[in-house]
Amino acid sequence: MLPDWGWRRKQPLRSPVPLKEKTYALTQEFVTRFKVLNVSILCRDLLGCDISNAEGLKKAREKKLFSILCPKFVQDTAEILEKII
Repeated sequence: MLPDWGWRRKQPLRSPVPLKEKTYALTQEFVTRFKVLNVSILCRDLLGCDISNAEGLKKAREKKLFSILCPKFVQDTAEILEKII
């Protein structure tokens, strides 16, 4: 028999409140540090175009923004996470 992780329940398992609060605090810390380095956490702001539509995605691909900008965002993310967790 498999352990019951809430899959068979209609209600999800609930995290203890202190764990949830710690998760929220770490998330806020990450967002704050990322914004200090990059001004925003939104792709449309970071890339300067809205990749959720065809026109913006085309622009990002033509300008090679994923290759030029995204590696820095990934590096920043890794460095921040190394420091806070």
